[in-house]
Amino acid sequence: MTGLGTTNPLGGDVASTWAALRASQCAVRRFDASPTLDPQLPVRLAAPLSVEPTPLLTPRERRRLDRASQCALLASREAWERAGSPEVDSERLAVSLSPGMGPVRSVMEAWDTAREHGPRRVPPTAIPALMPNAPAAAIGIELGARGGVHSPVSACASGAEAIAYGADLIALGRADIVVAGGTDAALHPMAVAAFASMRALSRRNDDPSTASRPFAPDRDGFVLGEGAGVLVLESAAHAKARGARVLAVLAGAAVTADAFDVARPEPGGAQQERALHLALERSGIPSGRVGHVNAHATSTPVGDRVEAEVLARTMPGAAVSATKSLTGHLLGGAGGLEAVLTVMALNEEWLPPTLLPGGIDPEISRLGLDIVGPHGRRAPGLTTAVSTSFGFGGHNVVLVLSR
Repeated sequence: MTGLGTTNPLGGDVASTWAALRASQCAVRRFDASPTLDPQLPVRLAAPLSVEPTPLLTPRERRRLDRASQCALLASREAWERAGSPEVDSERLAVSLSPGMGPVRSVMEAWDTAREHGPRRVPPTAIPALMPNAPAAAIGIELGARGGVHSPVSACASGAEAIAYGADLIALGRADIVVAGGTDAALHPMAVAAFASMRALSRRNDDPSTASRPFAPDRDGFVLGEGAGVLVLESAAHAKARGARVLAVLAGAAVTADAFDVARPEPGGAQQERALHLALERSGIPSGRVGHVNAHATSTPVGDRVEAEVLARTMPGAAVSATKSLTGHLLGGAGGLEAVLTVMALNEEWLPPTLLPGGIDPEISRLGLDIVGPHGRRAPGLTTAVSTSFGFGGHNVVLVLSR
């Protein structure tokens, strides 16, 4: 991993995001005054972007790109620049980047235009904007990536799966560099209403800063966020040849599926646990050496319990952070952002906080997990960390990162 980039609810780049995380800032807000989200919705809180993307883009990009694509493009530009804008054969450069929901806002805007003004008013840019592969395509076009542009969509695990797939492309000899990660920007009344109907979202409208409370006894759902996290993956040989600064190594990755339910995780967590074991096995790193886990931990009653039990069985000595308590849940962008934060934790030897306004569920506390508190923690000598991502449909992805 030679480059990192992000735009998200905490910051418009890696440095500002990390500074906000170090300060334990929570990005969740009410949206009563938002021009895009109806105050009549039962859920009136979200984690919007810290920095609006449109001023940073050209008029053409603003017209043609959905907000999810805009986030991905800005994050990829930062990652590419931080990697040193490497020279690479265009046929050896690939993109693997996914949204979880897809360009929701462009879909809904095109439908609103057709319904209110007639089909002739739907712009010719609507289809290129609303395609699920549009974010990856935008990056591929800008960088001239002719080694393949991929969008492996797996709901909230999409960003992490795209990173795992990118590593596979390099391991298979199909690319020297892959720009990989995830993005989503689904803060639209339809998406909020649909998630609320599932009772997947927190309804703490009167106290938004404490709404996302992973592992708490009274957790009641996640907070919808938006943004992107992107990494530059590079073969060791290519990075060495150009003298690149290596930020971390993707030592192992695994993808499994519950094949159980479209929304609920399998109660025993067997396939989550299998993904952890497979990723560690492929990395050659024993579980006892893992010092940190950036947990998926969305703040849902069942999901947090299942994941906590799995982590307690597989890596009982690792310190666990739940950064969605600060960022909200970026859906397809979550795995990308959390991989970026995990790389930063390794480099800074500092564990991100978990905001704990409701404390820790006694059932989870009894498992003995070492959950990092609301001020973060120094971790001198940290060498290995794990990022977990799980998605609707039973998707399980684990990334093992090392110094």
